[in-house]
Amino acid sequence: MGSYSILELNNILQGELIGATTHRIDGPEALEKANKHQITFIGSSKYAKLWNDSNASAALIANNVTIDPGDNRVFIKVPNVDLAMAKILELFNPPAPVMESDIHPTAVIHETAVIGDGCKIGAHCYVGKDVELGTGVVLYPNVCVFDETIIGDHTTVWSGTVIRERCIIGSHCIFHTNVSIGADGFGYRPSDDGRGLVKIPHIGNVIIGHYVEIGANSCVDRAKFSATIVGDGCKIDNLVQIAHNSVMGRSCIMAGHSGLAGSVTLGDGVIIGGSASIKDHTTIHSGATVGAGSGVMNDVPAGKTVLGYPAQDARDMLKQWVTVKRLVKQQ
Repeated sequence: MGSYSILELNNILQGELIGATTHRIDGPEALEKANKHQITFIGSSKYAKLWNDSNASAALIANNVTIDPGDNRVFIKVPNVDLAMAKILELFNPPAPVMESDIHPTAVIHETAVIGDGCKIGAHCYVGKDVELGTGVVLYPNVCVFDETIIGDHTTVWSGTVIRERCIIGSHCIFHTNVSIGADGFGYRPSDDGRGLVKIPHIGNVIIGHYVEIGANSCVDRAKFSATIVGDGCKIDNLVQIAHNSVMGRSCIMAGHSGLAGSVTLGDGVIIGGSASIKDHTTIHSGATVGAGSGVMNDVPAGKTVLGYPAQDARDMLKQWVTVKRLVKQQ
C-alpha cells in the first residue's frame, strides 16, 4: 500500500492545506486511535475538541472546523469529509484475495455454461446449465449459480452466495457472503379443508441492475410471476429482506434489518432506515425517506420523510413524542 507525503495526498483530494507535517502517511485511522503516521478526520466542530489528545499528524476537516492544527501537524480542509475519506480509504485499500488459477479444479461447471474472458471461479463453486458469465466475473469459493442465470461483466460474488435459476444480474455488482438471490417467495394460503397450508408456486425470477451492492446474509426472493427487480445503483445492507415481486428504482438505500414485503414499489433514491418494515403492496415514491424502526402501512409521497409505527410525517411524529413525554412528566 505504501506511504504518502501530505502533498501527494492533497494532489488527490484538492483540498486546502492548513499547517504542515514532515511525517509520511501510511494509512487512515479513527481520531482517538491514530498515530503520527496516520491521517484521521474531523467531520464537524463537535469533534474538534478531540484533536489535541490525538496522536495523528494529519486530518481531513470540514469547512466549519476552525481549530489550529499545531506543531508539525496539518489539516486538509475539504467540502465533504466523508467523500474525501472515501478516496483515502480507496488509496490504502488492500488487494482482494488471490485465486491462483482462473478456474479451480474442484469447481463444477456444466458443459453448456458460457464463461467470459478473465473470469475467476474458486474452489467448490457450481455453475449450472446454460449459465452465462460476462467478462471478468469473480466467483469466490463455494458460490452456486443455477441454471440459465446471466451475470454481467465484472460482477463479484463472495463465498456462500446462492443465485437461483433464471436470474439476471447486471455488471459491476458486488454480492457479499451468503447472499440469497431468487429463493422462493413466501406465499401460502389455507387449504380448502382448513387443515393445512397450500404453498403458492413462484415461477418468476429476479432482475438486478448494474452497480448494485448487496450485504451479507441478505435475501432477494423470486417473483410469483414476472420479476422482483432491484434497480441500477441500489445499495443494500446486511440482513435485508426483499420479498417477491417488489420493485426498487435506481440508487435506493436499505439499511440493515429492514425489509420489503411482497409487491412493494420504491421510486428512485428512496432511503429505508435500519429495522424499518414496509407493508405489502405499498408504494414509496422517489426521494422519500423512512426512518429507522418505522413501520410503513400506506403509500409515501415523493420527497417525504416518515417516522414511527405506524409511520407518518416525521415532524408530526416528533411532536407526538414530545407531547407524550410532557404528559408523562406531569403525572
